[in-house]
Amino acid sequence: MDKNPAVLVLEDGTVFKGQAIGKIGTTSGEIAFNTGMTGYQEVFTDPSYFKQILIMTTAHIGNYGVHPGEIESDSMKIAGLVTKKFSPGFSRASANGSLQGFMERDAVVGISDIDTRALVRHIRHKGAMNAIISSSELDVEKLKAGLKTVPSMDGLELSSFVTTEKPYLAGNESAGYRVALVDFGVKRNIIRCLVERDCFVKVFPMNTTLAEINQFNPDGIMLSNGPGDPAAMPVAIANVAEMVKSGTPIFGICLGHQILALSQGLKTAKMHNGHRGINHPIKNLLTGKGEITSQNHGFMVTKESIDKNSEIEMTHIHLNDETVAGMCLKNKPVFSVQYHPEASAGPHDSRYLFDQFIANMAEAKMEGRDRKIEKVISKK
Repeated sequence: MDKNPAVLVLEDGTVFKGQAIGKIGTTSGEIAFNTGMTGYQEVFTDPSYFKQILIMTTAHIGNYGVHPGEIESDSMKIAGLVTKKFSPGFSRASANGSLQGFMERDAVVGISDIDTRALVRHIRHKGAMNAIISSSELDVEKLKAGLKTVPSMDGLELSSFVTTEKPYLAGNESAGYRVALVDFGVKRNIIRCLVERDCFVKVFPMNTTLAEINQFNPDGIMLSNGPGDPAAMPVAIANVAEMVKSGTPIFGICLGHQILALSQGLKTAKMHNGHRGINHPIKNLLTGKGEITSQNHGFMVTKESIDKNSEIEMTHIHLNDETVAGMCLKNKPVFSVQYHPEASAGPHDSRYLFDQFIANMAEAKMEGRDRKIEKVISKK
């Protein structure tokens, strides 16, 4: 397969030249790297990657094609793709197409045949920055000028581009639990993990109020993952604060974890380099057990702000850099993690967190029944 030339220009002026993959064109966004060695289709369709150019550190991408059962949203969400070796063909019998065709369908621009090891080392040293890829304009000076107009991820609200426009339902209406899921950019496997655990799920747009959610009469509230800076979402933060006050069991994942933290007065910060991959080591501080986890985030909840809040306990820690990986409210059935327990693709070490959420809802339902019985007895 003959390829067109392409060029990658970083915000600091560094230039890499390679071959075009995907759609011929130009794209820009914050550049990041993912260390996972499998699951590229799930990664590329994860809404948390919206507006990000993604480097895959594993050498071969595209070799097993794409499969309709391995997508996490309705389309590819990455802004662009950078890889060392790209396979336009595929060898998996169950695949229904090539990654090249999938990228062309969703208009994703990419570049291959560059030294991704050198690129990742450079980003690890310099930190997160914007980048531009083009296979239609090879004039580096023009690309540098265009790159100056790309906004920083710090302070950028992006959930509104990927959230659902209207509520929708998933699962069996006669299921044992009703879960309201606030969609900040939800991965489909989060919904699947809830439905598999006897939940009837209603997915709501990102700025849905507690009053609107209560019309569904939920047993619990899920706060999903998503893209962008959590501090740039004041409406969502205020809504989640009201949800916490209601006493309803709440489970937050990734961006949902960060928004929950901000709703309780904690702080978030942009990371020098985010955590993205399916091999991140976590320690559960409550059990002492380790977990290998799937992660995708460029912001974090600061440990200092948790330490200053007597109502919140850190429950999980990232073992590579000791950043906050999970927390809970001490006096409410509310908890969250920075990583992805639904792990698609990735390890299943953390699926127990969904079971913990179910247990919290079951306990709350039992307490509700006991209160109703007490009221009936008192009236008699």
